[in-house]
Amino acid sequence: MWDQNAGLFFSSPTAAVVEEVAGRWLVELLGLPQSCSFAFVTGGQMANFTGLAAARHHVLARSGWDVERDGLQGAPKLRVVVGAERHSTIDRALRYLGLGHGSARVVDADDEGRMRPDALRAALDEFDGPTIVCAQAGDVNSGSFDPLREVCEIAHAHDAWVHVDGAIGLWANASERFRHLTDGVELADSWATDCHKWLNVPFDSGLVFCAHPRSHQAAMGVHASYLVHSEGAERDEMDWNPEFSRRARGFAVYAALRSLGRGGVVEIIERCCDNARYFAQLLDAEDDVEVLNDVVLNQVLVRFLAQDGDHDRRNAAVVKGVQEEGTCWLTGSTWNGIGVMRISVSNWQTTREDVERSAAAIVRVARAI
Repeated sequence: MWDQNAGLFFSSPTAAVVEEVAGRWLVELLGLPQSCSFAFVTGGQMANFTGLAAARHHVLARSGWDVERDGLQGAPKLRVVVGAERHSTIDRALRYLGLGHGSARVVDADDEGRMRPDALRAALDEFDGPTIVCAQAGDVNSGSFDPLREVCEIAHAHDAWVHVDGAIGLWANASERFRHLTDGVELADSWATDCHKWLNVPFDSGLVFCAHPRSHQAAMGVHASYLVHSEGAERDEMDWNPEFSRRARGFAVYAALRSLGRGGVVEIIERCCDNARYFAQLLDAEDDVEVLNDVVLNQVLVRFLAQDGDHDRRNAAVVKGVQEEGTCWLTGSTWNGIGVMRISVSNWQTTREDVERSAAAIVRVARAI
């Protein structure tokens, strides 16, 4: 069972059924439209790629163009609008799709990284044709959310498709406490997320959802004479994702959801977010430490101040020192043009005591530099 190609129902019916069950559970858990399609893919990168491939098909088909048959040469001009703080996987997906990341119209963000609705409206007013808008739920640095309801309403008023990169933040919609962050997310047309972050299943467990199943399948579906394709209600996974040969990704996700239940998943999300706030509280109490972001999810951005004014140098040294010290693992990043320490809390085992030990280690290293 474990070594079978899980691309077709015929070759691995158990894997197909498990993915279908787990996928439907996630649609419900994440508060997405019940009619939407889904696919288990390798990660957030291919989830964004698949969602944007469905979007490309959909908006060009409305203009009378079959992009799967005829390609992009001679196609109506397609505009992609992205936020200034989008994840790099969006740009990479646009490259893969032949749309080019350099041609995307970049919309300004506020100081937390959220797309500005007025800037989005102005950008959409510039162009009258097939359009895709890429929004974000959970910035990779600050954890912030684009104003999704406004984004969707503005975009749909311009007949644009909205794709939400929710690798981190889509999971907030499962929690009543944090659902306000994702207000309006159900209005989008496609969504990408990653199970390795909040469910803590192995990597290679991305997910894409699509409110337009026909466009999703048209963009991804494939047939070959030597394969035994399903003709009835059975689901062939290769019709919904970019791969021919693939492992049975659904088992780990199914097992995690079956074990945790809705309450267990929500508890992990809320505890990690509370731990992020606790990190911010402990570090912000230090005189020469600044917490730069509004900690709305599980991300904390920290800045270490230097007496000589070379804050970037000290910040990089503290990050390196903490990595070498070994109590916890975190990375550096760049935020609004300055060097920062980026703390991301997403492991189900992290406790309040772990946060206290980690914060103490960070402060200890910072004082030694």
